[in-house]
Amino acid sequence: MADFTDLTGRLLVLYDGECGFCNYSIRWLLSRDGHDRLRFAPSNLPAVQELLSSHGVPLKRQNSGPNLEPESGPDTLLVFRNTGTPVEELLVRSNAFLACLRVLPQPWPSLAAILRLLPRALRDFVYRLIARHRYRIWGRFASCPIPTPEERLHFL
Repeated sequence: MADFTDLTGRLLVLYDGECGFCNYSIRWLLSRDGHDRLRFAPSNLPAVQELLSSHGVPLKRQNSGPNLEPESGPDTLLVFRNTGTPVEELLVRSNAFLACLRVLPQPWPSLAAILRLLPRALRDFVYRLIARHRYRIWGRFASCPIPTPEERLHFL
């Protein structure tokens, strides 16, 4: 398995590299990550898929005509905390998004605390509603956009 120990103290944020909304969201987080607490990776990278598999996360398959494309990552935001350690933790959907907000400078941790007061079922319902329509509203990329040289430091 890939070595994720260089992520000490950072969250590993996994996203769908082909999703327009996901890419917009990652760029939004990146622009606000003043404390350098986030690292990003598209969920279809082999090392990431191995990490997901070790946590029992099912990988989706997409139809492309009569042939199937290679497996890709799940269609939700995933965040790993303490990656590569014995206390590694996987957060999904709204909990993953709130974890990202909590490590950003103010006012985002305060917003995360307020949103955390909402029942998780409600937060995840809204998350799933957005996720269900994300390609239709924000489009889809043929491949993951290439980050700028400054941004590359934050991507695996």
